[in-house]
This record gives sequence, structure tokens and C-alpha cells, in this order.
Amino acid sequence: MVKSRHEFYFISPVEVSAHRGGLHPFFTFICCLISGPVTRIMMQLVEVKDTITARAFIQVNVDLHRHDPRYIRPLDKDILDVFNPKKNKAFRYGTCARWILTDDQGKGIGRIAAFVNKRYKNKGDAFPAGGIGFFDCINNQEAADMLFDVSRHWLSKHGMGAMDGPVNFGERDRWWGLVTEGFQEPLYCMNYNPPYYRSLFEAYGFKPFYRQICFGLDPKKPFSEKLYQRHARWSGNREIACIPIDKRDLEKFSEDFAYIYNKAWAGHGGLKQLRKEQVLLMFRNMKPIMDERIVWFTYYQGQPIGMFVNIPDLNQWFRYLNGKFNWLSQLKFWWIKRTKPCKKFVGLVFGIIPEFQEKGIDAYMIVESAKVIQQTDYTEYEMQWIGDFNPKMINVAKNMGETYPSRVLTTYRYIFDPAVPFTPHPVVS
Repeated sequence: MVKSRHEFYFISPVEVSAHRGGLHPFFTFICCLISGPVTRIMMQLVEVKDTITARAFIQVNVDLHRHDPRYIRPLDKDILDVFNPKKNKAFRYGTCARWILTDDQGKGIGRIAAFVNKRYKNKGDAFPAGGIGFFDCINNQEAADMLFDVSRHWLSKHGMGAMDGPVNFGERDRWWGLVTEGFQEPLYCMNYNPPYYRSLFEAYGFKPFYRQICFGLDPKKPFSEKLYQRHARWSGNREIACIPIDKRDLEKFSEDFAYIYNKAWAGHGGLKQLRKEQVLLMFRNMKPIMDERIVWFTYYQGQPIGMFVNIPDLNQWFRYLNGKFNWLSQLKFWWIKRTKPCKKFVGLVFGIIPEFQEKGIDAYMIVESAKVIQQTDYTEYEMQWIGDFNPKMINVAKNMGETYPSRVLTTYRYIFDPAVPFTPHPVVS
């Protein structure tokens, strides 16, 4: 493949192997003549500036993956909201840009977004890092390089010293990481990509910053004897209770959620304190799809000490909507939800306050909640990702029962100054 700045030529596998093998260009030319005509492909970058190009940005993802049986099209509104200053609070602290890559027929063959967010920081960073995300590309390194290059130049102009990706312009619980192991149907608001994307990133010079491990579990299987033994330490204690959420009392559970979250996570890894009002808004938004049988809280002497929050995997229903969520699609959604029971649920939060960690509360909460969950229609369970920089939480996930790594995503980093040494994300205590 012969490359120029904004164009490339499709020749033949014979020519490619000859060129890489170091044969003289004359012999390469002869190979081309023998194997057939050379097709010249011009590529053009188009910045997203209006509604038409915003829709084209979404369509690239659809066109590149529509024939992959594992692909589930995201809701258009979930993508558009990321880039809407009225919907995404990340715009208070930064900005973003998007580009589409087209071929000489005007067909979209790639896309990318770049972000700067002054609140985006990782432990140990000695320089500001920007982000790239929503990357899609044909299996061609020159095309990928153009997308990475335009993002790098834009981020450099905004004072960044590195780019991490693929990441979200916003919260880390969605659109975060490149799938590098376990290529299966994506969970709701999870990236999906074919295996060759990894080569496109690494050939450009990206290095793995951290791995994001998801764990799966067969909710119908009995737990290990060790887990039951740890549960037994608390099961006869009348001062402890594990109860499901009640939609009629979301204010109380919002307060309990905020209390546990702030004690267990706030201040770690840049995570901020949550207010009860924020959690209440989240619960109210979740209410239409919340299943009370899979959201559990644990109390000791009436005080909240742990929570196990899960939701149905919405992609099991959204897969039938072709990315749309207008009024007609919403009616279709409610009909599907009513007639097609969801078989998979997703772990959002599993946390215990520090005073009760490593005392068997995790086993108690898992076994108590399973008494109800195992009677439901759910046959699959997958937890949201845990960074490999957090071995303590990975250990908790491994001890939940017969868990297994279901998929691995990777957040990559590319440092602009080659003199600056690369270091992976430090382990958190």
C-alpha cells in the first residue's frame, strides 16, 4: 500500500508483501501490473459543524458495523446528547470537536471526536491529557492515522500533552475503553469494536494505560462453599438486614446511596462527593426500567453499610429500535419490554463502607440478594468494568462467586513528546 498525506492506493496483497519485504520499487510496479489495475482512493476529513454532519457522524458507526451479528446500534439520542451543551455538563469545564473521514465517493469510512476537560485527571499525571472517543474506521492504518493526527493537532492547540482513548466526554461509566478481549454484544452505552481496532491504535503508537475488566456470572449457579461460610458469619445476626429497594421510597434510598458512596469512594481516584439530590434524580430517571428485585441495600443497626445496585441490560430491548427513540419507538419499547423478558442484568455499583470491609458483608449481601434474584428470569449477569489499577475491587469481584472475566476493554494513552517516558496508570490503594 503506497501512502501519501491525504490519499492511498489499493493495490494487491502481492504488492503489499513485496513492498514490506524491501523489494525495489520497480518490482513492486511490475507486481501491480500483473495483479491488476491500481485504484486511487482520496480521503477527506470533514469537521462536524451542523445537523447534517452530526447525523453523518452517527451513520459511520452504523455503516461499518451493520453486518456484524454482535453489533447493537446505540440510541442516536445517547450519542447526540454527549455533544449537546444543554445536555452534557462536561461543557462547563471543556470543549470538543468531531470529524468524519470520507472516501472519494463521499462515503463515511471513519470518525473520531476529541475532548478537553479540565476535570479529567488521572492519578500521577504530570501533564494535562485530552481525550479521543467515538472512534470508528475501516481496516486501514493510513485512514486511522489521519483521524488520530487531526485529534492530536487539535489537542496540542488546546495545551494538552497526551491523548487518552477511546474515552467519553463525560462520565466514565459509558463509552469508555476499546474492546480488546471478549468480543460480544455490548452492554447499554458500552463501546463495541471489531478486533482490528487494537492494531490501528497500537501501530500509531498508543500504549495501554490501563485495562478495564468486566466480570460475568451465571446467576442460576450455586455459590462456592467458601462464600456460604462467610455469609453464615452474619446470617443469624438480627442487627443486620439486606433489603431490596422500594420505588415508593426513593428519597430514603437516595440518601442511603449517597452515604455509602461518599464513605466508600469519594476522594479516591478523583471521584467527587454525591449529594442526595443527585442520586434522587438518577433514581427517578431509572425508575421506569428499575427492577426492585435486583437493587439491594444492607443495614447494620438501622444504618446503611452496603449496596448492590443492578439494572436490566437495556440493549436487550433497544436492539429492536434501530437507534431511534421517538414517540413511536417508545411505544414499541414498552411493548417489547412487556412481551420480551430481559435475560441479562448489569452490575452498576457494589460497595461497602470502610468500617465493614473485609468482614464478610460482601458475602452476606450476595447470598441474601440471590435468594430473590435466582427466582427471576435472569440467566446472565455482567458487572461494569473495574480498572486493573484497583486490585482490591477486582478481588471483591472474584470473590462474588463463580465469576469469570467476561470481556476486557483498554484505555490507551499517546504522549505527544517522545522524550517524556510512558508510565501506566498507578495502582490505587
